[in-house]
Amino acid sequence: MNNRRSFIVGIKSTKLSSKEKNFIKRYRPWGIILFTRNIKNIQQTQKLTSEIRKIFNDKKYPILIDQEGGRVNRLKNLISFDNLTSEFFGKKFIKNYLEFTTYYNLFIDKTSYLLRLIGVNINTCPVLDLKIKGSSNIIGDRSFSRNPKIVSKIGDICINLFHKNGIGTVIKHIPGHGLAKVDSHYFTPVVQKELKYLGKNDFFPFKRKKSFFAMTAHIIFNKIDKRNTVTQSKKLIQIIRKKIGFKNILISDDLSMKSLKGSLKENTIKTFKAGCNIVLHCNANEKEMKIIGENSPLINKFIIKKTSQFYRILS
Repeated sequence: MNNRRSFIVGIKSTKLSSKEKNFIKRYRPWGIILFTRNIKNIQQTQKLTSEIRKIFNDKKYPILIDQEGGRVNRLKNLISFDNLTSEFFGKKFIKNYLEFTTYYNLFIDKTSYLLRLIGVNINTCPVLDLKIKGSSNIIGDRSFSRNPKIVSKIGDICINLFHKNGIGTVIKHIPGHGLAKVDSHYFTPVVQKELKYLGKNDFFPFKRKKSFFAMTAHIIFNKIDKRNTVTQSKKLIQIIRKKIGFKNILISDDLSMKSLKGSLKENTIKTFKAGCNIVLHCNANEKEMKIIGENSPLINKFIIKKTSQFYRILS
């Protein structure tokens, strides 16, 4: 594990190209993330994930996916989860807890079964952002509720159920993306609320979470750090570590998103300097991947220790 680098990348298609194989062998990313473009059917995906793991000679090598249910469904070529949004489960949680428990257990059991079947061992959920009226629809029905306590409780249930099923989770978008008025894929959201308000609301659902991984928000909290998004803010990463108390692996959101200003090289270096442990790059652009690979350090003792802890939950 020692000679891996602190980054995660996507790949272009349903199988590894020879260039991608060479890239992976040379730069040795900590993990690979899959998208719909990589998944045609079960057999093909099994072949792809086992080919990736063969390069590392590691049956537990981290392979991630963004499988929330609802509109964020990377498994849509295999199965539809269209109606099973986080909002749907949040409403069930309030109206009929017994029904919620039955449905949510089934949902996570079946999702986990499919993920294990295709060779994925980390799911980038739950979304712990609040549903806030008048905010960008980028979160919307991906949120469980506008109530921080409900979001926190369902978050705990989600993490626990996935762990029982041998799947790691990535809580996102720490410390909270709900107040963003614009989509950080295209613009830089700026939030004006004070730290005291944020601590009781947006930051609250992320506290005391047992997830092995968390993903940072590409948003600016103006009253805490005027210049930098969370991903590149030492101040906010200190808050994540100390006030929110997240002690495990911190992964950046996708560095190719337009919220970040500056070159990809600058963004990679700044993200590590701020205190992120691993950077994420999703679009499988070969030139960009090289920049990420060249500017990502080897994984340190902290990442090795935390990855080993994650490996223990895998069947």
